[in-house]
Amino acid sequence: MVDITHKSSTLRKAIAQAIVKVSSTETISAIVNKTVPKGDVFEMAKVAGLFAAKRTADMIPDCHPLPIEYTSISYEIKGMEVYVFAEIHTIYKTGVEVEAMHAASVVALTMYDMLKPIDKNISIEQIKLVEKKGGKTDFAKGFNRPLKASVIVCSDSISAGEKEDKAGKVIVSKLEKLAVEIADYLVIPDNKEDIQNSLKQYVAQKTDIVIFTGGTGLSPRDNTPEAIRPLIEREVPGIEEAIRSYGQARMPYAMLSRSVAGLIGNTLVLAVPGSTKGAEESIDAIFPAVLHVFRVLEGPAYKH
Repeated sequence: MVDITHKSSTLRKAIAQAIVKVSSTETISAIVNKTVPKGDVFEMAKVAGLFAAKRTADMIPDCHPLPIEYTSISYEIKGMEVYVFAEIHTIYKTGVEVEAMHAASVVALTMYDMLKPIDKNISIEQIKLVEKKGGKTDFAKGFNRPLKASVIVCSDSISAGEKEDKAGKVIVSKLEKLAVEIADYLVIPDNKEDIQNSLKQYVAQKTDIVIFTGGTGLSPRDNTPEAIRPLIEREVPGIEEAIRSYGQARMPYAMLSRSVAGLIGNTLVLAVPGSTKGAEESIDAIFPAVLHVFRVLEGPAYKH
């Protein structure tokens, strides 16, 4: 199966349809009046759909087992066609589109099985996804203007040429995939004055996002939070909590990180760990949802 360990759980919804087409009005009447010899078609098929939704991972090899937290099966009759709708909800790392389509398919097949003794010309048509919600794509809406970010690597050894930067480059790569422009990429020592001067420079340039990586741990030279916090005008503790919570679920040492998040004017300032994995997971934890900050700050200017 595809690796989804990097994803965060969000509310996911999907609605799928299937159409059961019969050949006579008598068949429709039998369904509605509950006179089909095998029993109540709608109720029997609904039960089959509920079972199918919960057993999707057993039938489709690459589907992840996930908690089904809501299932609804409904019907709509249009002429000689019965539209089946299956709606599934979950709070998980991956969507429920296949679960919804599987449920709709099994409902339709159950109806076919129950109706075939009285109608030999039934067909099942248009099994498809009608609607889906949830996941990162719902939070990755575009902006009328490009957002610009600067990435600053805080490391004595990297700035001295003794080590190669990987964390900063991972952040740059992930931001580019989100269509965030990289205004600058800089490597500086773990020095409070250098950190503050860099931050003031980018704020003066009205850079939308400034991300520091490194210096958030507990070693004697880890002073990025101490350099940044005095300049922050408005803290956004929920971002810090999201980063640590995400990291803690994957690595116990994440509780030792001192990530920082806040605003200076309309510039979002973030400080994340300097390890490659820590930096990568921090970005995965909060992007693209964190970009909603800019819609809140400037409202109509960001409508699309």
